[in-house]
Amino acid sequence: MPRALITGITGQDGLYLSELLLAKGYEVFGLIRGQNNPKRELVQETVPGVTLLTGDLTDLSSLMRAMESSEPDEVYNLGAISFVAYSWENAMLTTDVTGKGVLNMLEAVRLYSHDDPAKVRFYQASSSEMFGKVQDVPQRENTLLWPRSPYGVAKVFGHYMTINYRESYGMHASSGILFNHESPRRGPEFVTRKISIAVARIALGLQDSLSLGNLDARRDWGFAGDYVDAMWRMMQQPEGDDYVVATGQTHSIREFLDLSFAHVNIDDWEKHVTQDPRFFRPAEVDLLIGDPTKAKEQLGWTPTVDFPGLVTMMMENDLRIQERPQVARS
Repeated sequence: MPRALITGITGQDGLYLSELLLAKGYEVFGLIRGQNNPKRELVQETVPGVTLLTGDLTDLSSLMRAMESSEPDEVYNLGAISFVAYSWENAMLTTDVTGKGVLNMLEAVRLYSHDDPAKVRFYQASSSEMFGKVQDVPQRENTLLWPRSPYGVAKVFGHYMTINYRESYGMHASSGILFNHESPRRGPEFVTRKISIAVARIALGLQDSLSLGNLDARRDWGFAGDYVDAMWRMMQQPEGDDYVVATGQTHSIREFLDLSFAHVNIDDWEKHVTQDPRFFRPAEVDLLIGDPTKAKEQLGWTPTVDFPGLVTMMMENDLRIQERPQVARS
């Protein structure tokens, strides 16, 4: 039975990846920060087969203990402060967790595997935010990185550190440069889930309007459940490498709004949506679209959920949640 350790297990990717690995017969361990983490119960209810370990990406000794306890064959480093807007408010903490946390995890894997550098396979959750001020359209594995947020800068550090450990120590270390991937499990602070929740509530008469930032920003959106499959496929390759994981299509926030409101039979959504300067980024990333050719050819990976299907999935989920009597009364 293969064994896997997942950091960031409380996020959407961690939950979907846990389900995937458990279905494949893995023994799965999840790293969670703090004994009283409010999301501990969520993980235990969603993936009860996972063994939870306490640890912190900023504390190397706790990561070493987690490695000794889990004895993993594969480590998936998904842990990060991943809300981009927050990274401007607290760039130092974002750097410590999202950037230096990668180094700590790599070092923990290296020290644990000192007798055989490739004994434990390592996955780093890199991000399309690293491309920032894009230099190529579409973006590929060799596109120049030009991050436009403290989050993006921290991800670049982790990305290159993963490459450096692979080249310096012979580790089986891979980075998945994942473009935006969403799901009903996405946190409500992210724009896609913010929209799906708000549109459901507007349709049910629970609120009147929704405030957003730049409606013309374009992203390459896929389904998180598809993207964790790409992560697993990377770990099954003979050697570590870097892969862009994307749909190869781009859509604007306006298009997301079009489909979301259409799902609840509201055509003239403009009267329900306002733009608030507070939600504009100090440095905007206007267009992200990935070229997934390498992932398709080398990993045999293709997405199964298209953009309209993703919006429908999220809308149906949030309509069910908002229709519950306890939510309506709140």
